[in-house]
Amino acid sequence: MDRMIYIAMTGAKNILSQQATVAQNLANVTTSGFRAQIDTFRAVPVIGPGLPTRAFVVDSTVGSDFRPGVIQTTGRDLDLAVNGKGWFAVQGPDGKEAYTRDGSLAVNVNGLLQTRTGLNVLSDGGTLSIPPDSEITVAKDGTVSVLATTGGKNQISEVGRLKLVNPPEENLVRGDDGLFHLRSGGTADVDEAATLHSGGLETSNVNPSEALVNMISLSRQFDLQMKLLQKAEQNDAKSAQILSQNG
Repeated sequence: MDRMIYIAMTGAKNILSQQATVAQNLANVTTSGFRAQIDTFRAVPVIGPGLPTRAFVVDSTVGSDFRPGVIQTTGRDLDLAVNGKGWFAVQGPDGKEAYTRDGSLAVNVNGLLQTRTGLNVLSDGGTLSIPPDSEITVAKDGTVSVLATTGGKNQISEVGRLKLVNPPEENLVRGDDGLFHLRSGGTADVDEAATLHSGGLETSNVNPSEALVNMISLSRQFDLQMKLLQKAEQNDAKSAQILSQNG
């Protein structure tokens, strides 16, 4: 009975955590470049004196689904998507380098190239400053060029090249800011082979139908854990009743 109580109690707790994960995935169905989070659980024995019959459930794997989403055409020049594997390098809220698949870019009032969420986009030489009154084009290899809309209108100049990286997926971890970081805390090298699709955005890789079915399944599993705890309570009451009669 001890084993059943521990597994049911910790199983219910972790199912609630998994429901929160699925809910977050569903909330990001329309977020460009979002990567679904994955949780995996397993039962392990409790280590300690007097506890050989007990086991509990732990969250053994917290990972991400790195399958690419679908590229949807928007026709906007600063909507970019990475072809195949690869990441945009951005400056995270903490000032450190981070990685995202969201390529919806814009120029802020100070002329810095940023994501739509206000993160500075990094080039192979730092942040990118865009001259005023300029039209921006981004080449397939990430080279950013500007064409002046006033003065010498025929003059095209390069302002930098977007930093595109492709570190091993097992070395990436999702941070609390929703961005990905290297587990080592360092920075990834530029991937010269990474290419971009201009005029389109990558959709989230969350399958809403699958996530909804998973949410229903988790709800039923939680109910099962609660019934197991209720059964354990009934067994305990019956055992106490039998012992009192024998006494």
